[in-house]
Amino acid sequence: MGGIVLSAIMLHNTLTRSVDSFAPIDANEVKLYTCGPTVYDYATIGNMRAYLFADILRRSLEYFGYHVKQVMNITDVGHLVSDADEGEDKMLIGMRREGKTPWEIAEHYTAIFFRHAAALNILRPHVVAKATEHVPQMIEFIKRLEALGYTYEISDGVYFDISKFEAYGQLSKLDLEGQRAGARVDVNLEKRHPADFAVWRKADPSHIMQWDSPWGRGYPGWHIECSAMSMEYLGERIDIHTGGIDHVPVHHEGEIAQNDAALGHRVVQRWMHNEFLQIDGGRMGKSLGNFYTVDDLVDRGFEPLAYRYFSLNAHYRSKLNFTWDALKGAQTALHRLWQRAHELATRIDSPAVDQILAGGRSVAGDPAAERFAAAIADDLGTPQAMAVLWEVARRDDDPEQCLALLIDFDRVLALDLARAARGELQRNQQLTDDDIPAEASSLLDQRERARSARDWAAADAIRNQLASMGYTIEDTPTGPKLKQK
Repeated sequence: MGGIVLSAIMLHNTLTRSVDSFAPIDANEVKLYTCGPTVYDYATIGNMRAYLFADILRRSLEYFGYHVKQVMNITDVGHLVSDADEGEDKMLIGMRREGKTPWEIAEHYTAIFFRHAAALNILRPHVVAKATEHVPQMIEFIKRLEALGYTYEISDGVYFDISKFEAYGQLSKLDLEGQRAGARVDVNLEKRHPADFAVWRKADPSHIMQWDSPWGRGYPGWHIECSAMSMEYLGERIDIHTGGIDHVPVHHEGEIAQNDAALGHRVVQRWMHNEFLQIDGGRMGKSLGNFYTVDDLVDRGFEPLAYRYFSLNAHYRSKLNFTWDALKGAQTALHRLWQRAHELATRIDSPAVDQILAGGRSVAGDPAAERFAAAIADDLGTPQAMAVLWEVARRDDDPEQCLALLIDFDRVLALDLARAARGELQRNQQLTDDDIPAEASSLLDQRERARSARDWAAADAIRNQLASMGYTIEDTPTGPKLKQK
C-alpha cells in the first residue's frame, strides 16, 4: 500500500458535479468499468488520454490498497457515425475503406489499440468484452426493458422512451424541451422525442453485421452494449464508470436510463470523465483530419512514454493542449528522470538496488511520500504528484531512500523508472545538451580542461567518475559526447 494510510480518497463525480470521498460498495473490491474503443480505425492520442486517465485511476486505487476489477468493452458493431442514431455504422465505413470484412477490421484495430496501450504502460483490463460476443445478453436486456414498458417499436428499430424515465438528462443537464422545440425537419418523425435512442436497429439484407431477435434481424444500439456487458461482469451495482467528456450528453445518459430503468435503482455510483486533448488550441479528431496516433509519435522520434509524461502534467479534468514542442519538452524531462534513476542506482550496492526495485523498501513516514499520496488522493492530482517526484529526484541526501521513493511513486505514474535504474533505457543513445544533468556536464568540462593542461591522471579520474554515474565518453572531431551506458 505505498506506506501511506489515508482516511479517504477524494474523487469527482460528474453526476453530482462534486469531489467527495470514495468508498466502494464492496469493501473487498472496486468495480470499475471503462468505455473502450470503437475499433473501425486507429485510436488517436486524444482517444488514448481517456485510457491513460482510467489507468491512473486504477493504479491509484491499487496504490491505496484496493483490489480493483476493471472491465472494458470493445465496440465492434452497432456504433453509428453520430451518437444520436444518425449516419452509418462505423464498422461498415471501415469495411468499405479497406476492403475487409467488419470482423477483420475489428480484429486489426483491436490489436493495434492494445499495442499502443501497452506502449503507454496502460494496464490491460481484467475483462475485455467484445460487443459481438455478447449480443444474446443485449437482447435479454432489451426484453427486460420492453416488459417494463420503457421501449417502443417503429419501422427502423426499437427505441427507449425517455419520457418514461423521469431522471433522463441528470448527467448532462439536458434541456429536453429545448431539444423538442429545436428538432430539425429531417429527424425520424416516428420517434416520440428527438432524444429517444435505439436499443435495437433493424437491418436490411445488405447489412453484413446482423443477428436474429424478437424484433427481426438487426444489430444492437451502442448504449445497450455497455449496459449489458458492464452488468454481465460487474453485477447490478458498479462503483465507477469512466469515459471521455464527449460521452456525457448521449452515450452515458443513455446508459443511466437503461440501467436504472431495468434495475429500479442507481447502478453506477460514480461517473468520471476526462477532458479533451486539443491540438494547437483546437479540437483533434478524425473528421477534422488533424489527429495523431502513438505510431505517429514514434515515427517522429518520440518515446510513447513521453506522451504519458506530458499527460501527467495536466489534471484529467482540464483541457490539455498538444504541440510538438510541448511533447519535446516532456521527452527531455523524461530522459532526465530516467538518467537520475540510473545515477542513483549506480551509487547503491547491488543487493540494496535489487531490494528497492522489487518494492522491498518501505517509504512510510517520509514527508515526500505523504505529500505524493495526498496529491493522488485529491482527485488524482497528477501535476502536484509530479512536482513531488521531481523534488525527490533532485534530492542528494540519501540515494537509497530517494530511489525507493521514485520506485514507489512509479506504481502510479508508470514511467519505467525501475527499468531506467537498471540501465535498460536509453542504452547507448547519444544525449543532447538538454538531456545532460548539470553535474555530468560540469564534469565533462573539467575533463576537457584537464586534457588541455595535459593532466591525464585528472582526466582519467573524471572519466571514471562519469562512468560511475552511468556515462561513457566518446571523443569526436567536434568534441567529447556523453552516452548513457
